[in-house]
Amino acid sequence: MASIPFTKVEGLGNDFVVVDLRPGKPGAEHAERIQDPAIVKSVCDRHFGVGADGILAVLPSVSGGDARMRVLNADGSEAEMCGNGIRCVAKFLYESDPSLRLPVLRIDTGAGRLDCAMDGRDNRVDTVAVEMGKPRLTRGEIPMAGPANETVVRSPVSVRGRDFVVTGVSMGNPHAVIFIDDESADLHALAVEYGPALETDPLFPRRTNVEFARVQKNAEMPTIDLVVWERGCGITLACGTGACATAVAAYLEGRGPGDREVRVNLPGGPLFITVNAGRQDPDRTASLTPRGVLMRGPARTVFRAELDL
Repeated sequence: MASIPFTKVEGLGNDFVVVDLRPGKPGAEHAERIQDPAIVKSVCDRHFGVGADGILAVLPSVSGGDARMRVLNADGSEAEMCGNGIRCVAKFLYESDPSLRLPVLRIDTGAGRLDCAMDGRDNRVDTVAVEMGKPRLTRGEIPMAGPANETVVRSPVSVRGRDFVVTGVSMGNPHAVIFIDDESADLHALAVEYGPALETDPLFPRRTNVEFARVQKNAEMPTIDLVVWERGCGITLACGTGACATAVAAYLEGRGPGDREVRVNLPGGPLFITVNAGRQDPDRTASLTPRGVLMRGPARTVFRAELDL
């Protein structure tokens, strides 16, 4: 029987099984087996397995960085990127590998190499700030069906007999952001009812994450309430790339600021997102592309154990 060490880590309730599969690490010889979709599904099962939103495989860097993160969803599929996941991996690497006890870690992802700045004390990380890179806004980049070079801002979409308007954003993975102005509407109920259908709609050839968001009125700082239906996972307590995509969509729609931190309230707690607005455009046209996005939030180790495979 194969045995492999793992660490359970969570970011605002978005929880993961982290396995270090770099050469020489205990259990690395079982790297292929632990990344098998059937094994991933069994490990993430909350009744018969460890229970998690996904497995994060830590692998050698391919770009000269410190490590690479591979994201395996609870259904066995692979995601290009995970915002909460990268904070968890950065914390894991910093605390478990003395050679990587650095102020900034450079981690390869499906969205490219991202810089992760550590904040904590006594060799323990409490929060991580991640330079999430430049959002992609064209249909070809997201991807969405339609003209490849066209941006998608407040575009009509119908699903299960209801009409919405969606803004499409990729943070290395696809997002369909829908703002709900009705203050009495239940964002969670909307995500449960319409998220699955939008995830698999033909409009999104690689499926999509779906965000239901509402901007708070008269808040002390710019604040957005958010519930995310995650591709391959369903409803989760938090989604880092979803929070980033929503802040970008709010900026593009004229609902949120650039160059100022925005509080995004998720069921598991808040993330703090800054959209680097780049050049200023008084008309805030859809062609205005932010230069980058900074995500700041916590990560916490839950426990360490071994898996028998």
